[in-house]
Formats: sequence, C-alpha cells, structure tokens
Amino acid sequence: MDHVDLNLIDALDALLAENSVTKAAARLHTSAPAMSRALGRLRRAFDDPLLVRAGRDLVPTPRALELRGEVHAVATRARALFAPSNSADPQTIVRTFDLQVTDMLSTTFIPTLIDDLRVQAPGISLRLRPESLEDTPAMREGLVDLEIGIIRPGDPEIHSEALATETLIAAVRPHHPLAGTTTVTPEQFAAADHVVVSRRGRAHGPIDDQLADRGLHRRVIGVVPGFATALFLARESDVVCVAPAALGRSMLDTLGLRTFPIPLELPPLTVSMAWHPRNHHDRTHRLLRERTRHIMAAAAGGGQAGPVQDE
Repeated sequence: MDHVDLNLIDALDALLAENSVTKAAARLHTSAPAMSRALGRLRRAFDDPLLVRAGRDLVPTPRALELRGEVHAVATRARALFAPSNSADPQTIVRTFDLQVTDMLSTTFIPTLIDDLRVQAPGISLRLRPESLEDTPAMREGLVDLEIGIIRPGDPEIHSEALATETLIAAVRPHHPLAGTTTVTPEQFAAADHVVVSRRGRAHGPIDDQLADRGLHRRVIGVVPGFATALFLARESDVVCVAPAALGRSMLDTLGLRTFPIPLELPPLTVSMAWHPRNHHDRTHRLLRERTRHIMAAAAGGGQAGPVQDE
C-alpha cells in the first residue's frame, strides 16, 4: 500500500454511505463499472470484501463498519482543503448535508428550509436520515451533519443551540366530543381515548404521571412512532393526540383539526439543533445553521429562545 490512489477515499466513502455500487457511482458522477473496479481495488487494499451480497442488497462487513466514520471524516477534511475561501459566494456552493429531523419538523419546517436555500444557496441539497440513528454515534461517525429536534444529552463535545420553546396542545377532529368544549377539564381529558407518540413504543409518559397525581387514568388505544401518524389518526377517528402548538400549526390546519390546551401543567419543550465540532467553523455548515435559526424563529412565532450567534 505504498502507492494508494487517494481517489479511492472518495469511492470508499460513497460505497459505505450508499451500500450500492450503482448509487455510489451516481453520487460521484461516474459509471457503475468504474465504481465496481474501485471496489475491487479497495478489497485488495484492505484484504476484506467490505461489501457483501445479502439477497439483492449489499451489506457492509464488520471491517467496513469500523472504517465508515473515519473514512467519511478523512474525505470531508480532504475536500475542505480544496474548497474556496471564506469569501466564496453562497450562490456557487455545491454541498449535500445529512439531517436528522423529527417527523413533525420534516413536514412543517423542512419544506420552508428547502425553499429558503433555493434562494440563499441553491447548490445546497438536504438528505433526511432516519430517526433510528438517534441512538448511534451518528454525528461522530459523520452520518449526520445536523440534528434538529428535542436533543437529548449525548457526547459532551457535541455543539448544540436552543432554537425555540414549544408548548404541547391536544388535537382532535371537528366532530370529536371535546372539539366544542369551552374548557376541557382533566377528567374530560382522561376519559377520552388517546393516541401516544413514542419511538420506543412506550404508552406511559409525563401526561400519565400528572393524571395519576390527580387520581386519573387515560385509555391509550394506540402508540405510534411519530406526530404525523398520530395527527392523521386523529383526523380519521375519535382520539386525542398531542402536537407542538407553533411548529405543528401548519399541519394541524391542513388536516382541519381542532385544538385545545392540555389541562395539565406540562413543562415546555426546547427545540434545538446539534452538530459535531468538525463542522463548527465550516462556512457552509455555518450558513445552514444560520438559515435554520432564522426559519425556526419565524416558524415558532418569533423564536422564543432567541437567536444565538455562532462563536
């Protein structure tokens, strides 16, 4: 390995990101046969198959999984060496960012962000990653460039910034018995059928704890992984679901749902964004964070958390 073609780093980065020769070739704007030859060279260089056939798909070997994060970091740093100076015009930047966003924000915030970037930096494209990556070191391994949502404490080196403070409200369809109630009491709220949002499938949460303090218990008839699914269920059946008041407003209005305050003392939710230190001073990533901050402030009715400037 005295004479390694550094172009293979980009090829390996693309192959490990896509798990597909064809998709990796398209990502690097080359042909599938050329990418297949690159994979052959990589297999010889690492003395490992790297990607192996599993039915109709390719899956990474344990060695490939070990390499993936470091390869992506090296490829990113190498590309940064040849990037234009900080004075580069955002109109000419070409970059793809991997975002991990809660499902509610993906349907309410992301369309606005895409429209904004079309004007501010049309060469930037976004790729939404599954929320299942939340429990993995996705940012450290370079699989996620920016996470937006309810950020749980994680690696101490990860940068984070509060974007907005949200209040949860209850949502029902127009013909639900609670839709026309002037003031919903805790007893009425508990007596209704509920759909709960939990990626981990948990039916019990802070709402149930507060109801229990009042000697009340609600009937949870369904647990779904995301807000969007819960809202669609609320539109089609007589169930109560919860949603963020400001950031969920556009979807609530689109679905024609009625809302009312949850008659409990629930703490507010803080919506934040988080990123790895490797991206902290990257000028294009800074632009993405600035536009995210700007749009979130507007979506949340002025940005209760207030704008925070990058250091």
